[in-house]
Amino acid sequence: MNLDKKIERLTLFLRLDGELDMHTSATVRQAIDIEIEKRGIRTVILNLQNVQFIDSSGLGVILGRYKKLLSLGGKLKITNVPPNVYKIMELSGLPKIISFYEDEAHAYEEGRRA
Repeated sequence: MNLDKKIERLTLFLRLDGELDMHTSATVRQAIDIEIEKRGIRTVILNLQNVQFIDSSGLGVILGRYKKLLSLGGKLKITNVPPNVYKIMELSGLPKIISFYEDEAHAYEEGRRA
C-alpha cells in the first residue's frame, strides 16, 4: 500500500494505491490518526482511485476514522471509488452514512461554500 498525503488548511487528502486489507489497514489508520492528532485535521478526503481490493478490516478503518472525525465535528469524504470496490462498500452500507464524490475537487468544494 502506497500513501500519498497532502494537507490543505485542515483537510487531509490521502490517495491510496494498492489493497486496503488486513495487511495494510493499520498503516492507513495510523497515517490518518497522526494527522488528526498532530495537525488538528478535521476533514479527510480519501481517494480510492488506485485501490484494487478492500476487505472487512479496510472497511473497519474507514468506518472508525468516520466515527472519530464525527466526534470531533469533522468529516470523512471518499472519492474516485472503482466499481468493484464500491460494490463491496455498498454491501456494507457505507454509502448510507459517508459522502462519496466523483473526485477530490467536488469533495473539497462541498462544505466550503457554506
